[in-house]
Amino acid sequence: MDISIVVPLYNEEESLPELISWINKVCKKENYSFEVLLIDDGSKDKSWSIVEKLKEEYSFIRGIKFRRNYGKSAALNTGFAATKGNVVITMDADLQDSPDEIPELYDMIVKDDFDIVSGWKKERHDPLSKTIPTKLYNGVTRLFSGIKLHDMNCGLKAYKGDVVRSIEIFGEMHRYIPVIAKGAGFERIGEKVVQHQERKYGVSKFGLNRFVNGFLDLFTITFITRFGKKPMHFFGLIGTLFFILGFGLTFWLGIEKLFFNQNAVLLADNTWFHIALFSMVIGTQLFLAGFVAELIGRNSPIRNNYAVEKEI
Repeated sequence: MDISIVVPLYNEEESLPELISWINKVCKKENYSFEVLLIDDGSKDKSWSIVEKLKEEYSFIRGIKFRRNYGKSAALNTGFAATKGNVVITMDADLQDSPDEIPELYDMIVKDDFDIVSGWKKERHDPLSKTIPTKLYNGVTRLFSGIKLHDMNCGLKAYKGDVVRSIEIFGEMHRYIPVIAKGAGFERIGEKVVQHQERKYGVSKFGLNRFVNGFLDLFTITFITRFGKKPMHFFGLIGTLFFILGFGLTFWLGIEKLFFNQNAVLLADNTWFHIALFSMVIGTQLFLAGFVAELIGRNSPIRNNYAVEKEI
């Protein structure tokens, strides 16, 4: 199969018929063999009823319904696991992502050999309260991840099938799929300017809290990617530095008291002595945290999961 299109949805009953008709028109024109996976993330409206009716009309539709709302990451992860296509394309169900972009995204994966192609909504139809935080979020993500994408969180993306079947998305990590994929060894990441359609139906499902959560998730995924299999390299290094700093300061204060300034206040009354002790305690705790993390990692069932590219 050429393409699997994964569409997570939540309360999108009005837009689904138009979206599916649009996708069908584009893919049939290009003569693709394709499937559309509609992942209903616990919708409260008639979205699932619409999916069932669309399935009767279009044989390429596959539907999965969650019992309750789990979030976009869960929907994408479930959809990725069910895909059969050589190329996987994701898009939102609210018609703000244009299916007309599918052929060029497909060609960039197949012909240009990108692992991932991320859409860039260069001209957005959003208020400043959304665009300014988005630019800040993307700038910080580029700095931390080293991935030069202008719009990391764009829902319109294309992937090689191997990519989506080699990674796992959880929590709210759908914002950082390129970062996760890069950590798994898929480093050919491209970008394409795409159209941003004005919202035609319904309202946005995301609030400003996603920006706070997004930065916290960025720190999490950065740590997991770099130190997930070697936590002692992080905790142990910082802990050692704190302990050496505290021990060195304590040693110096003792030498100064014994040999250079015997009339000085007692060490127990010296503020720097307490700072030194605090530093050694923090260092010891961080070092022990590294040991505990290594023990947990040693007993993890995925401790030796590595991305195998080819085998002959």
